[in-house]
Amino acid sequence: MSKLELKHFTQLKKEEDRGADNVGKPTGFMEYERQDKPAESPKERIKHFREFHTPLSKEEQERQGARCMACGVPFCQAGQMIMGMASGCPLHNLVPEWNDLIYHGNWEEAYYRLKKTNNFPEFTSRVCPALCEAACTCGLNGNAVSSKANEYSIIENAYEKGYAAARPVKVRTGKKVAVVGSGPSGLAVADMLNRRGHSVTVFEREDKVGGLLRYGIPNMKLEKQYIDRKVNIMEEEGITFVTNCNIGKDKKASSILKEFDRVVLCCGASHPRDIKAPGRDAKGIYFAVDFLKSTTKALWANDMKLVDGTYISAKGKHVIVIGGGDTGNDCIGTSMRHGAKSVLQVEMMPKAPDTRADNNPWPEWPKVCKTDYGQEEAAAVFGHDPRVYQTTVKEFIKDKEGNLCKVTLVKLEPKKDEKTGRMMMTEIPGTEYTVQADLVLIAAGFLGSEEYVTKAFGVEVNARTNVATPAGEYHTNVERVFTAGDMHRGQSLVVWAIREGREAAQEIDVSLMGYTNMNVQ
Repeated sequence: MSKLELKHFTQLKKEEDRGADNVGKPTGFMEYERQDKPAESPKERIKHFREFHTPLSKEEQERQGARCMACGVPFCQAGQMIMGMASGCPLHNLVPEWNDLIYHGNWEEAYYRLKKTNNFPEFTSRVCPALCEAACTCGLNGNAVSSKANEYSIIENAYEKGYAAARPVKVRTGKKVAVVGSGPSGLAVADMLNRRGHSVTVFEREDKVGGLLRYGIPNMKLEKQYIDRKVNIMEEEGITFVTNCNIGKDKKASSILKEFDRVVLCCGASHPRDIKAPGRDAKGIYFAVDFLKSTTKALWANDMKLVDGTYISAKGKHVIVIGGGDTGNDCIGTSMRHGAKSVLQVEMMPKAPDTRADNNPWPEWPKVCKTDYGQEEAAAVFGHDPRVYQTTVKEFIKDKEGNLCKVTLVKLEPKKDEKTGRMMMTEIPGTEYTVQADLVLIAAGFLGSEEYVTKAFGVEVNARTNVATPAGEYHTNVERVFTAGDMHRGQSLVVWAIREGREAAQEIDVSLMGYTNMNVQ
């Protein structure tokens, strides 16, 4: 068979596999096994701070697109709250559509469908916990479609081919909007309003743009050049970024309100929850966000190498991480790369089941025990899972110089509060035990917005210190001032922040123009 004949045969076979009616491969989910981006081994990846997943080939990614069932009720894009947790994508990403498009080799159109609902797939395809996959119909009786990996391939192919290049706005409205905070919600607000033709300036108190994306998420989950890549495009499209400017301190709120037609507060939930226990003043206790930020800054200041004395180091130390969420896991992964002597993760709540409980059916978010990358790495090095459950800190113990040397822990049990009827985790007398500790990282979540910002603008806050708005809306009690993201809804996912930013932009556009042509869902 000649090369030309072989090429012709291959094309015919490909068309046959895809189906003559060009509507997908109805049996794809049965013919192809789920494949995801393979991860570098734990012991190898802790040697560096780079992303550690290898993308699938384009051919394999197209086969993964074929696994999408094009089901009549695509829960993957629903984004509905079920039993207090999201089921499917909050952005309502058109997952079946772009899965089918890459299956047919139409990567450019897949990009345009993806961008229709998601401003930043270069971020979500790296850091989102894949709510779409948890609600995938294939996952009801088998393995979900690897939609997150498909999303990654779509956006990276778009950059490679030039589809994701800047598209400057041709017509301006003459309206000016200030966005305070450059995290995912602030960037989403800015992107949407700029596309509409409004002139947008984003103010960021840190030295670089990105907020949570920059300094809250470690480099091995999101390499920071990908933030810079997108920010550069946004600048080309007309958005102005002002860094090292702390609104409410460096610049008065009154001057912002005077200069701009609208202001959007997107400052995040940046007030970390503390641990109240004797000895809290010991040297060697840090908030997780400060620990992670110090590593990121040190890496980027020294050509991606850590230089002693430039960051909060876990090298050679007994590390205790307080908190069982994503941030706690990031602290473990970072500590492993520093060269920690030991790592212990303390969680107050009981261990989740390994498989779905009967009262947690699909398509609810699966409330099961998840072992993330940092925990995998600690287990590979130390030989056991670093987590202890139903445990909390009783006391931090200092040496004569005031340095942390030990921590006393105590076991907990759930008990119903007689007054409220709520289940509370309470100490079990006599279960105290002491462990070595040179470094404690508090990853217990965040309480809400920064007080100096809310007071500067005079906006009302709720009981959780989040900025208050009417239900389902984004305007505050102060005329021309809006809010979005974690500052509004409380600590949440990047994908929720982007959704809030998109919806806030639509509301702001109506307030400026009297109508809107934005499509946010």
